[in-house]
Amino acid sequence: MATLASFSSRLGAVVRELASKKGPGGWYSRHMAAAERAILDRIPLVDLVVEVRDARIPSTSAFECLRKACCSHKQVIVLNKLDLADNFLTERWLKHFKNQNYITYGLNAHNKDSIKEIASHPNLYVLDSPGILRLKIAHNEMGAKLALTGAMEDFLIGEYDLARYFLAILNLSEEYKRWEKLKDTLDDTLSSVSLEKHVVGRDTIQRKLRQYPSDHTQDFIVKDVRQTLFKIISSFEGHLEKENDMEKIIESQFIALQEALKVSSESSEDRYKAVAVKLLNLYRTGRLGCYTLDLVSSEV
Repeated sequence: MATLASFSSRLGAVVRELASKKGPGGWYSRHMAAAERAILDRIPLVDLVVEVRDARIPSTSAFECLRKACCSHKQVIVLNKLDLADNFLTERWLKHFKNQNYITYGLNAHNKDSIKEIASHPNLYVLDSPGILRLKIAHNEMGAKLALTGAMEDFLIGEYDLARYFLAILNLSEEYKRWEKLKDTLDDTLSSVSLEKHVVGRDTIQRKLRQYPSDHTQDFIVKDVRQTLFKIISSFEGHLEKENDMEKIIESQFIALQEALKVSSESSEDRYKAVAVKLLNLYRTGRLGCYTLDLVSSEV
């Protein structure tokens, strides 16, 4: 996918440049350096190391220092945010880690049923640590994935560029095809609303459907966004593997999403940023599908 590689390369280059900065505003802060030293010093003292990774990027989110400092039989790999990752690829990643002799689990931290309590009999002592980013970003694609999944503040990279990268991923995926039946659902909803208008009046219905017009997470707005994206992608006659065509469809998506996301502002720059911020939120909360950005070996 040359087009996607081009998008991730440009975005990743910005991330890697930021990663090379030292001091305030840099990627690798002082507290991360101190935490990493503390972790490595304590590994010989513990019986088991639990590494929590992002299920969307099981390889990219790895803490590389553990590979040399910890044997696989002492390490548990937990893939968090299962609800945001592709189920099929998650299963393949879990199998991949098991083949490497790691103990592996998958969980969604928002689901209490998937989290087990630590017993007090016998006593277990847990040494917790803050989240730690990589000291060095090996390549641009890695940097782009870390940024898109929210490993650093969006404003440091640019919300607009991050949202464009997500749209490139969506446009080349099969995820949008799941939204094909939304039109029928929306038509049924509108028919019900039309019928109800005769009973309670137009103004009451409008207030009911648009009670919080600025909240883009409402179901009817999410449906509008999905339907808008489906229509644009499915009717596009260009070749998405060509970068110019990908640029065209993303531009049309940003324009159309201003209405779907109820964005209104004076300047086009402000409107595009508002669309980008809301779009990234919908992606990161799973409302626009589940994506695993790291691919596992085909041998698994």
